[in-house]
Amino acid sequence: MKDDGKTRLSLCRLRCSVRIGTPPGALSRMPGKGAHPRRGRKAPEELLQRFLFGVCGMRELTKNPESFCTLGIETSCDETGLCLLRGARTVFAEVLASQIEEHAPYGGVIPEMASRRHQEMFLPLLRELFLRGGIQDPSREIDLIAVTQGPGLMGALLVGVMSAKGLAQGWDLPLLGINHLEGHIFANVLHSPFLEPPFLNLVVSGGHTEIVLVRDYGIYELLGRTRDDAAGEAYDKVAKMLDLGYPGGPKVDALAAQGDPGAFDLPVPLGNSPEMDFSFSGLKTAVLWKIEALKKEGPSPFPLEDLCASFQRAVVASLTGKVRLAMKHTGLSRVAVSGGVAANRGLRQGLLEIPGGEIFLPPPALCTDNAAMIAAAGYNGYMRGRRGDLALSPNPGMVLA
Repeated sequence: MKDDGKTRLSLCRLRCSVRIGTPPGALSRMPGKGAHPRRGRKAPEELLQRFLFGVCGMRELTKNPESFCTLGIETSCDETGLCLLRGARTVFAEVLASQIEEHAPYGGVIPEMASRRHQEMFLPLLRELFLRGGIQDPSREIDLIAVTQGPGLMGALLVGVMSAKGLAQGWDLPLLGINHLEGHIFANVLHSPFLEPPFLNLVVSGGHTEIVLVRDYGIYELLGRTRDDAAGEAYDKVAKMLDLGYPGGPKVDALAAQGDPGAFDLPVPLGNSPEMDFSFSGLKTAVLWKIEALKKEGPSPFPLEDLCASFQRAVVASLTGKVRLAMKHTGLSRVAVSGGVAANRGLRQGLLEIPGGEIFLPPPALCTDNAAMIAAAGYNGYMRGRRGDLALSPNPGMVLA
C-alpha cells in the first residue's frame, strides 16, 4: 500500500468518520418508553444495561452466532494483519502488510523498526479493511475485537493492543486478548471444520517449536518444546551461514527439493530420547562445521542443494519423531500443524507419511502470522464465555499451557 500523506490518518479523523456510540441493547430496541435516542438522555435501566454489557464486555448476544462479526488484529512481530470474521470460519475481508523487505538487509527483524511500521500502517489498513468488508458503522456492525496479547515483540504488541483498546472504547465493543500460539491452533480450526478436540498440535515457527495437547478449546497441555533454538530460527541461521538471505526458511526448503537428503550424515537432535522436547542448536553447529570442512576441501561446485536437503531431513526427522512419541503417549491420532514452518514442503510430506496419523495442514497463507486465526480464537473464546476489559496489556512472555 502506498504510504503517503493521504493515507496517514489520525485516530481522531477515523473516529469522526464513523458513528460512534454504544450499540443499543434489548431495551433500546423495544418500542415505547423503554426506547431512547442514541444521543439522547439515557433511562436508568439503559444506563445499568450499558454497565453490564458495555463496561464489563458482556454485550448481549442478540445475533445468530453465524452472523456474529469479529475484528481480528495481529501485530506480534513484523506483519500488520487485520481481519473481519463472520461466525466461526467465514473470513469476508482481510488485509496484511508485511515488513520482510524492510528487515531483509539486516538479516532479521529490528524490533524498533517493526513497531514504528505497525503504527504507520494500522489506520490505513483499517480503512482498507472496512472498504473491502462494506463496514459503514463499526459500532453496530462489529460485535467483538480480538487482538494478539502475546507472546511477541513488546513494541509490536503494544501497537496492536493499544489500538484495539482505543477502538473498543470508542465503539463500546467487547475486547479479548488472544495468545498468539492459541491463534496458530485456530488456523487449523478455521480451515478444517471436522477438527475437534482432543487432538495434538505441533507449533513450528521462527520463535516456537512445541507439541500441545488440545484437550478442549481453552484447555491446553504442553507436552514438549524446544530447549534452545526453534525450528524456524534454525532454518534462518543455516540460511545465513549459506548466504541465502532473510527469511531463509523458504529458500532452504526450495533448494532441499533439488538435493540428496542422504548426502551428509547430519545428526537428528534428541532422536533417541524418550522425551518429547526438541533441540536444534547442535544440528545448527553440525551444519556450520560441515560448511567449513567443505570450504577447506574446496569441492567445485559447492554442494548447496545436498547440504540443504540433508539439513532438512534431520529437522523433519526430529519433528515427526516427536509427533510419533506424542501420539503413542496420548493415544491420539489427530495431529494439527501450525506456524510458519508448517508451510515447509518437506515437513508436510513427512507428517503425511506418519503411519496411522490423521494430519491437518492449513494452507500456506494460514501458516504465517495472520489476523484470521486471531479472530477465530477470539470468536471461540467469546462463545465459551471469556470476557476482557480495557485493563488489557501486552505480554511478550505469555504462555499457552
